[in-house]
Amino acid sequence: MAMNRKELVAAVAEKSGNSQAAVNGVLDAVFEVFTEQISQGEKVTIPGWMAVERTDRKARQGRNPQTGETIQIPAGHSVKLTAGSKLKAAVSK
Repeated sequence: MAMNRKELVAAVAEKSGNSQAAVNGVLDAVFEVFTEQISQGEKVTIPGWMAVERTDRKARQGRNPQTGETIQIPAGHSVKLTAGSKLKAAVSK
């Protein structure tokens, strides 16, 4: 079962004793900082939990699956999320 944002906000609010509105505002701010830093090419690291960084992809040739025609895929960026040791340990239990 997947947890959506509303359920996450409710769970964090309950554990922290803060209102859902306050938790929602903090989540918005966290994601805004992530977006700003990663778009500038900076890596965001939360030791033990995760690291998020922008990666570069080179231009390459691909194939249109419907026609089989060779196409040129332009260079671009992607996002890489790496799990930290605490997150990995929680999964292996």
